[in-house]
Amino acid sequence: MWEETAALAPLSLGDRERVLDVGCGTGELTRVLASETTGEVIGADADQDLLGVARDQTGLPMVGADATRLPFQDDSFDLVVCQALLINLPDPGAALSEFARVSSDLVAAVEPNNAAVEVDSTVDAEPSLEQRAREAYLSGVGTDVALGDRVERLFETAGLSVLTDAVYRHEKLVEPPYSEPALEDAARKANGAGLADHETEIRNAVGMGYDDLRAEWRAMGREVVDAMAEERYRRREVVPFEVTVGRVSE
Repeated sequence: MWEETAALAPLSLGDRERVLDVGCGTGELTRVLASETTGEVIGADADQDLLGVARDQTGLPMVGADATRLPFQDDSFDLVVCQALLINLPDPGAALSEFARVSSDLVAAVEPNNAAVEVDSTVDAEPSLEQRAREAYLSGVGTDVALGDRVERLFETAGLSVLTDAVYRHEKLVEPPYSEPALEDAARKANGAGLADHETEIRNAVGMGYDDLRAEWRAMGREVVDAMAEERYRRREVVPFEVTVGRVSE
């Protein structure tokens, strides 16, 4: 996602002294932040397993922490950032208020709008099946995973003055020669594992219809695998994500 960093320009990373990446996961964004600033960058996440991966991959300091109860004093950082975190929280506003507490200057959120994902594929069944699965997931999940276009209002409620709010469209292409991750994704479609990752949420929405969806999904996956074997498979996915930057009110 961060092969291009234009979306991070409003963060003025070159001027930052201490940056906190909350919900850093395996440290993908943390590593980019560190490469764009000479200041100190720290990652924080509630998942210790992910933090272990982030430490190994970035060599940066990592802290185990709940996004709504950060173990830092007021104004400890001049920039607090999160990526695809608010969409997974039951109370994203509480997290933003905590970000505002520990930041002396800026807070930024990079959040996708998962309801507006676009998929094109040379396997005819893939776009419609992905849409059905996505709509079921959005209906059955307990958080607002399509939050992207409403983050600005959350910032204002948390007392953050919005400086910029821009939408970027992240495009992912799968075409020959296929990467190892692309081949693994195809295999997971064929055996149903990709859909099973979200079985609980999808069943919440469609009940027993999940079994029929899974059967269709696996058949589609096998078609993808076969098309890849003949190097005639191409897929394009576009995910809109919103970068919202706000200043802590004095």
